[in-house]
Amino acid sequence: MEITLKIEEVAQFGLGIFLFSQLDFSWWVFPALLLLPDIGMLGYLANPKTGAITYNLFHNKAIAIVFFVGGMLFLGEMYTLAGVILFSHAAMDRALGYGLKYPDSFKNTHLGRIGQKTKSDS
Repeated sequence: MEITLKIEEVAQFGLGIFLFSQLDFSWWVFPALLLLPDIGMLGYLANPKTGAITYNLFHNKAIAIVFFVGGMLFLGEMYTLAGVILFSHAAMDRALGYGLKYPDSFKNTHLGRIGQKTKSDS
């Protein structure tokens, strides 16, 4: 199942690249902004609970879709771009095994724990 989920996330990342190609921005903008949603990690400077909230806000695909659709329908290309970047980044992170965070620890995600498995993880 894990490989199926990774393939699905890679396909969604590909969709993000396609959607970006439909926008009127230079290609350098996509890689330049792709890691920007990780600014949500700054919440961890306060504490793990705040960090999980801010991280998850910037990595939630539903929020990305709202930005994308809102931009397409009403708000303009910058909102559409924000939606594409948020969506693409979230898909990329999940393909790499980084999921939405639980409030107890950065390493505790909806996809499982990040990092090397120990005997206690088995």
